Amino acid sequence: MADTGDVSIGTFMRYNGELVQVLEWQHRTPGNLRAFYQGKMRSLRNGKLMENRFRSGEMVELVQVEYRMLQFIYAEDDNVVLMDKENYEQTYINKEMIGEQIAFLKEGMDVKVWFESDQPISAEPPTFVELLITYAEPGLKGDTATNTLKPAKVETGATVNVPLFCNEGDLIKIDTRTSAYVERVKQ
Repeated sequence: MADTGDVSIGTFMRYNGELVQVLEWQHRTPGNLRAFYQGKMRSLRNGKLMENRFRSGEMVELVQVEYRMLQFIYAEDDNVVLMDKENYEQTYINKEMIGEQIAFLKEGMDVKVWFESDQPISAEPPTFVELLITYAEPGLKGDTATNTLKPAKVETGATVNVPLFCNEGDLIKIDTRTSAYVERVKQ
């Protein structure tokens, strides 16, 4: 158990019997009223957002969580197979832990996985990935005055909107948080 003053953004704790991660945590002192903490949290079980006010000094249950970098091997049905590079132990996690960003994972990429007593509770793919464009419609010559985008298919099978100057065979950098094109990478 810990005091509300010990909580910070990114902390894992139990709230209403569920494991949650703190996304926002603000200390407020409104006028002549008592101080409180306003917290915004995400449930790790179903991804729902919840907000609550905690009294200053209220006791909350913090959860000891550690993370490890595991290597993505392949996807299988509803699971993803990851391998620990130190002891070659394989771990199966549910695809829902990674979310839609799983479309940008290819073999050999590192995935950050959080564990609570050897039980995986959350996973996060790399923030930026470099992928090869396998199919893109040719852009029209001279149509570069505006920030026009076209769909392009990358080597993992995902579709990303890219600028008109990107063609098949180009290596591009993608932000997995927003599924957006960042830049073209020189090979």
